[in-house]
Amino acid sequence: MLAMSGGVDSSVAGALLLEQGHEVVGVTMRLWGGESDSGCCSVSDVDDARRVAQQLGIDHHVFNFGTEFAEQVVNPYVQAHATGITPNPCIECNRHLKFHHLLVRADVLGFEAVATGHHARIVQRGESWAVARGADRAKDQSYVVHMLDQSAMSRTLFPVGDLTKSDVRGIAQRLGLRTASKPDSQDVCFITADGGRRTFLGDRIPLRPGVVRTTTGEVVGSVDAVELVTVGQRRGLTLSGAPSRRFVLEVDVERGDVVVGSADDLLRRTERLDDITWATGPVEGEVLVQCSAHGPANPAVLRCDGTGEGVTLEWATPQRRIAPGQSAVVYSLDDNHVLGGGRVAASA
Repeated sequence: MLAMSGGVDSSVAGALLLEQGHEVVGVTMRLWGGESDSGCCSVSDVDDARRVAQQLGIDHHVFNFGTEFAEQVVNPYVQAHATGITPNPCIECNRHLKFHHLLVRADVLGFEAVATGHHARIVQRGESWAVARGADRAKDQSYVVHMLDQSAMSRTLFPVGDLTKSDVRGIAQRLGLRTASKPDSQDVCFITADGGRRTFLGDRIPLRPGVVRTTTGEVVGSVDAVELVTVGQRRGLTLSGAPSRRFVLEVDVERGDVVVGSADDLLRRTERLDDITWATGPVEGEVLVQCSAHGPANPAVLRCDGTGEGVTLEWATPQRRIAPGQSAVVYSLDDNHVLGGGRVAASA
């Protein structure tokens, strides 16, 4: 079962699987029934996937997972903002939809494996599987599929993981696929360019003004909606008497308070992680940790609690604080294999 988003990567993944002799059926998940002008949920994306399937000569089906998407991605996204947490809906979509519900559907229908167009690799390390970085580091997506467990990895294929993006587009052009020059989707599929987060969230939760204070309690400004403010933010703050750039250090939605400080104030030595998933089991000691989809992986030391469900991360050198709710993904010291990952907790 090939998950087809309507983009060039999953299109070429299908072509490669056919060249390798697999019997392939394309499926597109219809996730968001509301307004969408970007991402992977628009009507045109579904149409592109269907037409590429026709070009490849494979069957194509559309699965409606709208209820599951609302319950496990959209509603938690809204609730996170309501409590001052910065969610990562694309990771949650991978966790719950692509690598849970889709795998369950594949098992029910008798498919041996699920393939996607992610730029990552699945490799065997001894008797276990691991997610590894894609060949194209600039397009590497191992960060967003870090949550895969052994069962999922054993029956998931990433056919373009060994290729660069230019290789992928070259193959698509050679085969005349309609998605060969299609731009990559960059945005959250249920947030429109015109309305943005403010309109989407404002239609679902009350957005309340907040007061901006310094670390000493001095009031220096205000924000229109404290629910839209995130740790590390610099732009969009109306501040008075600021001699230098100020960054958001804390967000307290309940009190309507935003605390700002200097870039140095934003630095932290430790972070607390929860909701941990491990590739094979809890890891402690020296590792590399990446905190955004295409950010650097920095050296750190992990210390687990007794259950392995909570982790303290200590940076080798202080790093800018990560917005609570974002994912911190743990890599091996060779910066290649995913060892696990978790969400940054609201307090260290």
